[in-house]
Amino acid sequence: MDSKTIHFRLNGRPVALQVQPHENLVEALRRGFQLYSVRESCGQGLCGCCTVNVDGVAVSGCLYLASRVDGCDVQTVEGLGTLDELSPVQQAFVECEAFQCGFCTPGMVMMVTQLLEEHPHPTNDEIKHYLSGNLCRCATYPEIIDAVHAAAKKWANRKEGAALAAAGSSTPAP
Repeated sequence: MDSKTIHFRLNGRPVALQVQPHENLVEALRRGFQLYSVRESCGQGLCGCCTVNVDGVAVSGCLYLASRVDGCDVQTVEGLGTLDELSPVQQAFVECEAFQCGFCTPGMVMMVTQLLEEHPHPTNDEIKHYLSGNLCRCATYPEIIDAVHAAAKKWANRKEGAALAAAGSSTPAP
C-alpha cells in the first residue's frame, strides 16, 4: 500500500507527515517528530503509556492509526507547558513526586489533563475511574492521586486568574 501525506496541528503548530497505512500514532509521532514522551508499552491500549489527545479527547496512540489524525489537533505532553512554565498538572506531578521511573508519567499527565477539563474538582472515585486505563508499574498511585488534587487547585487558580484578567481586575470579587 502507498504512503499518504497527512496534515494536522501538533502541539499548536501545523505539521505534515508522510505515513504508512498501517502506522499507528505512536510510531508516527516518534519517527516524524522525535516525540519520545509518547511510548508504546503493551501495544494493546491497556496501559495508557501512549495516551495523547486528539481533538481534546485522550486516545491510545498505539491503537490509533496515524492517518486518522489528518486535519485534527494532536497534543502530547510536550505541548502542555514549557520548560520555564509547566502546566498545572506537570507542576503538581513534580511537587508531589508522583513518579518513580517516569515511564507512565506522560500518559498519566495527558489523562489527568482531560480529567480536569471535564471535572475541575474531581473526587477520588472520578480520579480512579479516569486513571483506570493508565498503569504505573512502580505503584506510585497514592502520590498520583495527591498530584491530581494538587493540580485541581492549580487548575482552578489558573482559571480564576484568567477570568479576572479578562474582566480587567487583579483581585477576586468579595
